[in-house]
Amino acid sequence: MSFLSFFKDYKKFGIFFTVLCVVIVMIIYSILNVNKPLPIYQPAMVSEELVDSTLQHKAKYHKIGDFNLVNQNGEIITQETYKNKIYIADFFFTTCQTICPIMTDHMYQIQREIINDDDIMLLSHSVTPRIDTVEQLKKYAKNKGVIDRKWNLVTGDKKQIYELARKSYLAVKTDGSGDEYDMIHTENFMLIDKKRQIRGFYDGTNPEDIDRLLEDIKTLKEES
Repeated sequence: MSFLSFFKDYKKFGIFFTVLCVVIVMIIYSILNVNKPLPIYQPAMVSEELVDSTLQHKAKYHKIGDFNLVNQNGEIITQETYKNKIYIADFFFTTCQTICPIMTDHMYQIQREIINDDDIMLLSHSVTPRIDTVEQLKKYAKNKGVIDRKWNLVTGDKKQIYELARKSYLAVKTDGSGDEYDMIHTENFMLIDKKRQIRGFYDGTNPEDIDRLLEDIKTLKEES
């Protein structure tokens, strides 16, 4: 075999090898960029300070419990209102001057992004239901640009809201300085799927987390 023919054969091998490498890289890239399914959060996966003591070691089958609350228009809101919906939930109070205004502004941003998507809604629970009457919620809703068909601000029995926060959404801390149902809400937004499972926790004051939430909604929609 001449020196020239050796390099001719090597050139063919080099082209084949290069093409093979490109194909392998493309396959690996496509695998790595497939959207991974979102986790299904269980009480055992969440900080104990946010979970009722009766549930802290529960590792499967957790779902949002039934509820019966009243929104800013005096309408009864139950789990049926959110049946077959993806929704974002949080806990707030209208007189809060610290993190709540930021959280509400970010909820408004999410509302704007999902305005034409009938599969997605928002749900904000008051942690001071005695102060946050229907009239107070209505006033707050008007000031914050709440669109009724997309976003419910709810009030009701404090015990029920407390139990939803601690036993369903895993979202608030106990206070202990007042009655047994006192609670300190966190900045958390919770992403809930159509099966009433928690699929994500997000810092409602952090713009980057809001972007992540919006991306996770897309992933969840592809899953469902």
